[in-house]
Amino acid sequence: MSIAPETTVHPALRVAVIGAGYWGPNLARNFAMSGDWELVAVCDMDAERAAALAHKTGEPAVVTSVDRLLRDHDIDAVAIATPARTHHAIAMQAIAAGKHVLVEKPLADNSIHGREMVRAARAAGTILMADHTYCYTPAVLKIRDLLASGELGEILYIDSVRINLGLVQPDVDVFWDLAPHDLSILDFILPGGLNPVGVSAQGADPLNSGKSCVGYLSLPLHNGALAHIHVNWLSPTKIRQMVIGGSRKTLVWDDLNPQQRLSIFDRGVDLDRQEMVRGDAAGRKGAAISYRLGDTWSPALSEFEPLGLMVSEYAASIRSRTPAPTDGESALRVLSVLEAASRSLANRGRDGRLVPTTSVLEAAQ
Repeated sequence: MSIAPETTVHPALRVAVIGAGYWGPNLARNFAMSGDWELVAVCDMDAERAAALAHKTGEPAVVTSVDRLLRDHDIDAVAIATPARTHHAIAMQAIAAGKHVLVEKPLADNSIHGREMVRAARAAGTILMADHTYCYTPAVLKIRDLLASGELGEILYIDSVRINLGLVQPDVDVFWDLAPHDLSILDFILPGGLNPVGVSAQGADPLNSGKSCVGYLSLPLHNGALAHIHVNWLSPTKIRQMVIGGSRKTLVWDDLNPQQRLSIFDRGVDLDRQEMVRGDAAGRKGAAISYRLGDTWSPALSEFEPLGLMVSEYAASIRSRTPAPTDGESALRVLSVLEAASRSLANRGRDGRLVPTTSVLEAAQ
């Protein structure tokens, strides 16, 4: 994915941010700083909170209802940063008014609502984009390039850890709060997107909060590889790490290590190819195993703010009328895994009977 320029010769697109709580200020700041955008309004039911954000971002209009925003202000697009349960209603209202829509993660509170949003945007000819911010970080963009080039070889396993001493959310469990980051990254970097053959989830609620505060997701992939995600609100240590093991090399992404976020290890297990039949998995059973100990290197990464790139990509998608890198369909794939995880939790860790991704997307046609 090419990095969109900070400024363009096009007239600025006019945008409103809906929601001035936790994430809205980050979106508003980046829209206000971008040459692609003019921040026209901040909309929040709390007028005082909206006014405080407007004061920090160039004094756009302050609006307290979506109805008034769409009726009284000339805008091209909205960015929705409200609780997930409200995404569907706000997005559908904006799409019906002919506006392009950016939605923070997750796309919706369920895939039925998500499919309706995708269908509505397609019918209206508007862009629907998910703010999967991590997909626009320098590290994830580099990982995507490395996997696409075959640098790691065949993917054998993926281990992802996202843990910290975090806020127990009132309306979602730890899977719906933290795992969308990792799932959206996997969908972004894996060729063909995230399409596991099933989902197994285990969760624990040691606080008796009524929801999982610690969770583990296992996602078997079609090539026999396994992706595993650990999310946790209760860890006193903050860890943001992903390990991608390949048949040629292994990649380690440590997001909290600014000096060396990515490391490539030319180490691993080799099978004696003389004893293998090419393409015959059964032939591996008798293959001799040897260990490869090679070099370790760290690729250079560009430095830029991911949200700045994200809002530029939003503008580029609108102008070119092409799907965004993290479009509604990619967000639906993430939603389908989250729902399967909830089903697995209800089944006490048994397979979540994932609805095939193709079925989810066909239903949105």
